[in-house]
Amino acid sequence: MPLTGLRVYLVGGAVRDRLLNIAVKDKDYVVVGSTVEEMQQRGFLPVGDDFPVFLHPKTKHEYALARTERKSGRGYHGFTVDASAEVTLKEDLQRRDLTINAMAVDESTDELIDPWGGQQDIKNKVLRHVSPAFAEDPLRVLRVARFMARFAHLGFTVHPETIVMMQQLVADNELQELPAERIWQEIKKSLNEPTPSAFFWTLRECGALKQLLPEIDAYFGIPQTRQWHPEIDTGVHAMLAIDNAKHLSNEVAYAVMVHDLGKGITPAHVLPSHRGHEATGVPLVRAVSRRLKVPKNYQQLAELVCRLHLKCHTIEVLRAKTVDKLFQDLDAYRRPERVEQFVQACQADATGRWGDEFQDYPQADIVRRYFKAAQAVDIKPLIEAGYEGEKLGQQIRQNRIRAIELCQTDST
Repeated sequence: MPLTGLRVYLVGGAVRDRLLNIAVKDKDYVVVGSTVEEMQQRGFLPVGDDFPVFLHPKTKHEYALARTERKSGRGYHGFTVDASAEVTLKEDLQRRDLTINAMAVDESTDELIDPWGGQQDIKNKVLRHVSPAFAEDPLRVLRVARFMARFAHLGFTVHPETIVMMQQLVADNELQELPAERIWQEIKKSLNEPTPSAFFWTLRECGALKQLLPEIDAYFGIPQTRQWHPEIDTGVHAMLAIDNAKHLSNEVAYAVMVHDLGKGITPAHVLPSHRGHEATGVPLVRAVSRRLKVPKNYQQLAELVCRLHLKCHTIEVLRAKTVDKLFQDLDAYRRPERVEQFVQACQADATGRWGDEFQDYPQADIVRRYFKAAQAVDIKPLIEAGYEGEKLGQQIRQNRIRAIELCQTDST
């Protein structure tokens, strides 16, 4: 058997989640006292580029050789790795980010091994660094923020000394060394955690939000009209909306995250009004998306939601011709899934406000109903009647507008 005679330990998130009574999704293992050659002889499949990680030949679970890391340069990749057979389990656990992630379970005895107090920190509901080596990896700033997004609803907070280390990483400009892809991956994962807003609040607390996402940081302190936004602060509204989108797709959640960027650059003399923010926000959405190397489909939807979300909010008073234009702008007749994505994002925005009176959003179903009517227009009779080219397109649009008008009449 591949594992016979090996010293194998379940580590990291699986141990943490077991203690938190959370369903374990992924299992990672550490092997102590072995070598690359021995693992391959036992049939394990090497997959690690930066350090020795293997897949079990049958279960496909990950098994990594115990290792230490020593800072040898700036940034996320500036480390020298030692994965020799002499590295101990305690040394391996010491290199990890947080104490709650630095525990292990002996696979042969089921003994919990917790040299850094992770179990007690789980009881105390605190995210605490394992050692001063925490400050050697700037990615850990984002990871702590992501764990807050995951565990804030359970009452977890970040240890004050850990916050200080995060602040120092920001002050030293270490975050500038992070690849855009890694920053985006942490943001993306956070958007569907139980409390996505905790990710942004944590980054803001240590100063990282202003450095990594200045357009989001600019939300905070910007007032809105109290009549429509009792929470007043645009940053608070943005966080409420982001939390509303946690159960939606990543693509939609990202659109919600950036839909109000234009409010961050509203001239002070017109505040708290934000007339035209949907147009001024589009270039900012495009800039953020490109800087983070966000997938193209995410960027496209985000720009549409930014530019058009007020049309969804006011759908009840729009003329049929304007409604049809909205569907054209969304490219909905070719991509009907866009309508659902759009209304979901708009609903998360509209209900991201204080007050029960803002929690209903009938506009979502109105948009769906209008689109169903327009989509049902049968093109075949027009073709049979001899319409073609530009005239065919004009007649199709007229019929769709008429279908929307009939739907509007039926609703009154």
